[in-house]
Amino acid sequence: VGVVTQPDKPVGRHQEKLQPSPIKKYAETVGLQVLQPSKMKDAEFIEKLRGLKADLQVVVAFRMLPEIVWSMPRFGTFNIHAALLPQYRGAAPINWAVINGETETGVTSFFLDKNIDTGRIIKQKNFIIPEDVDVEYVMDVLLTCLKQGEWRALGAFLKKNYPDSYNFIRSLEDEKNDLHDYID
Repeated sequence: VGVVTQPDKPVGRHQEKLQPSPIKKYAETVGLQVLQPSKMKDAEFIEKLRGLKADLQVVVAFRMLPEIVWSMPRFGTFNIHAALLPQYRGAAPINWAVINGETETGVTSFFLDKNIDTGRIIKQKNFIIPEDVDVEYVMDVLLTCLKQGEWRALGAFLKKNYPDSYNFIRSLEDEKNDLHDYID
């Protein structure tokens, strides 16, 4: 098990101190290996990622991944997108839903393929956008949707199609696998 996140960023008046991402901070507290490539096609990064021997990758809020990265795991790469695909593919889907006055949005889990946000959909969870709400409100509701069930899509898919992988994930120690709490 490992985590890939952005490199530490310089902060402060003179940009002398490096600040890790919240993802890195969490991963380190639970003992996960952290990879921080500056370029997703970097040969050293690719070898380290390959060395994790992941059966499945889960990605959230990422830039376009090269095929060598998303096609590496034998079960594929699973993404969570803050929109009801195919609507609002790409960046800032929550912002665009609010700006365009949409009355409904949601969360989509799907497998990555060669195009942006076009892979095979696993599950969608919709929610009604009340009038006169802002982007922050919609984001909070979508995060709640994720906490209440979108991760379950991963567990249900694996249990049905790849029972060995499902059983492996279920057997991981709680402190090393936040997904464990969400897979039924």
